[in-house]
Order: sequence, then structure tokens, then C-alpha cells
Amino acid sequence: MKNFLLVFLGGGLGSGLRYLLSIVFEAKKTGFPTGTFLANILGSLLIGILLALFIKNQDWEHQYKLLAVVGFCGGFTTMSSFSMENIQFLRDGNYSMFALYLILTIAVSLLCTFLGFQIIKS
Repeated sequence: MKNFLLVFLGGGLGSGLRYLLSIVFEAKKTGFPTGTFLANILGSLLIGILLALFIKNQDWEHQYKLLAVVGFCGGFTTMSSFSMENIQFLRDGNYSMFALYLILTIAVSLLCTFLGFQIIKS
């Protein structure tokens, strides 16, 4: 039950922060879902950093990983919003924005996870 509550707490904090990003970077202003993009990019960087830290410090409690990685990063990053926004681009016939958003999000997220991991690994 304690592990569930840690994931629940971290997820709530991550989701709340993601919501604030979506308000600050409203997609209607630019046509590009900047809030979701930033959440996924920053979350990917953070998860790379955290995973490297947990590997480096294996004596850290498993509960910290549940709170930070599973909970916070899981709540902060958003595959469901990313998918919904891409489907909307397709429905609107905006194929160039669909391709740009899809490729940028996947490529930059992977790069940020790698960079975050490398920063701590070094």
C-alpha cells in the first residue's frame, strides 16, 4: 500500500505540473502542442538523469524510484496527449505538423534521455 501511495503522490505532482505547462504554452497560440512537447522532453531528460542516479546509487531505497520515476515522470510525461494531438493533426489534414511533431518528439525525447543518463554517468 505504501508503494501505491508513493506512485500516486508522484503521479499527482507530475500531472499537476504538466497541466500548468499546458496552460502556459497553450497550443492555440502557435498551433504546435508546445506544452505536451516540453513535458515529454523535460520528462525524458529527467528520467535519464534519475535512472543514472539510481544505477550509480544502488543503495537508494526502491521507494524513491517509485516516487520519482514511476510516479512523477509517469504523471508528467504524456503519451496519451501526444497521441490525441497527433490524431487531431491527421483528422485536420495537417500532415506536415503531424510528421514534425511525431519525429521531433520521439527523436528529441530519446536524445534527452540519453543525454540525461550521460550527464550523470560521467
